[in-house]
Amino acid sequence: MTLDARFPGISDLKARARRRIPHFVWEYLDSATGTESVHRRNREAFDRILFRPAALRGEIKPDLSTTFLGRDYPLPVGISPLGMSGLVWPEAELLLARHAARAGIPYCLSTVATRTPEDLKGAQGDQGWFQMYPPRDPGIRDDMLARARGAGFHTLILTVDVPAASRRERQTRGGLVQPPRLTPRLALQVARCPQWALGIQASGMPRMRLMDSYADQEKLGRLPSTAHIGYLLRAAPDWDYVKVLRKAWDGPFIVKGVLEADVAARAEAEGVDAVWVSNHAGRQFDGAPAAIDILPEIREATGLPLILDSGIEGGLDILRALALGADFVMLGRAWHYALGALGREGPPHLQDMLARDMVSNMAQIGATTVADLPDRLIRG
Repeated sequence: MTLDARFPGISDLKARARRRIPHFVWEYLDSATGTESVHRRNREAFDRILFRPAALRGEIKPDLSTTFLGRDYPLPVGISPLGMSGLVWPEAELLLARHAARAGIPYCLSTVATRTPEDLKGAQGDQGWFQMYPPRDPGIRDDMLARARGAGFHTLILTVDVPAASRRERQTRGGLVQPPRLTPRLALQVARCPQWALGIQASGMPRMRLMDSYADQEKLGRLPSTAHIGYLLRAAPDWDYVKVLRKAWDGPFIVKGVLEADVAARAEAEGVDAVWVSNHAGRQFDGAPAAIDILPEIREATGLPLILDSGIEGGLDILRALALGADFVMLGRAWHYALGALGREGPPHLQDMLARDMVSNMAQIGATTVADLPDRLIRG
């Protein structure tokens, strides 16, 4: 059987990944915070967005290609930053960066990844974005920017929706601490996942290596279990911080984690190049609205290019986001479900799956390009 026959949807990849990843790691990847109501809200919001099916249009040959921030992409989809990515699957950052380079889509490395920018130098090709949790120390900030630039990352992402550690009760019950260490309970879970265990044995226990290079290790014991080394170093950014980064970074600069129209409008005035609409997939705040519900008002407030994440579960959801004003869509968990399910074969299969789904659904609604999508919406 082909991969498409065995794993036709993200849900299939998710189910297999859950069996191949230790439970405490799965709880880190898949959990949100509080009652996880944002998960449900995201799904319900997407399901309310409907298109009008088209008839008698002849053969439809959809074109998924797009241009974003001056670069051409085969489809409007990229790889979101995910902290401790290499814990979810061994060498995840390297595998995803290489896939992005081959596929011609963006790969965004997290500040709290298990690999440094230098570790990935060249692997990401010309597709590297770097996500920053803002250090309060100007020396660390400037050094981090220089390291990202020197390693070939051309686009900077400032995450602005994490002012404090969230609780993530499922993650806490799962037993993961930072830095990761195996207790007897967790070791038993690892023993049930031999491929994950062999990969971690070969690459070493994952750590936040970029942050490790700056942090005072003696202070780590003061952190709650859902926080990590980055909380010792970073500040909650304000507009002055945005201005500093805009001046310091000579490439595209994106602000991530926006759910307020006035923030998006001011970002444009401050010289930001794009706004990333996100509710952090519910990992930070359980009382947030669905990101897709807020997207239209942010689209109305700014002419900047918009990215959307949070709650995407397939190609139809990507089309819904594009129809409501997004210019690009990023996924995080889905790429890691693909790695957990299929290893290095997972990311290309996921990308092919998403593209096929988008093409099929665009044909159903008579859309030849993504620019046609808004006209096919059923307006309430």
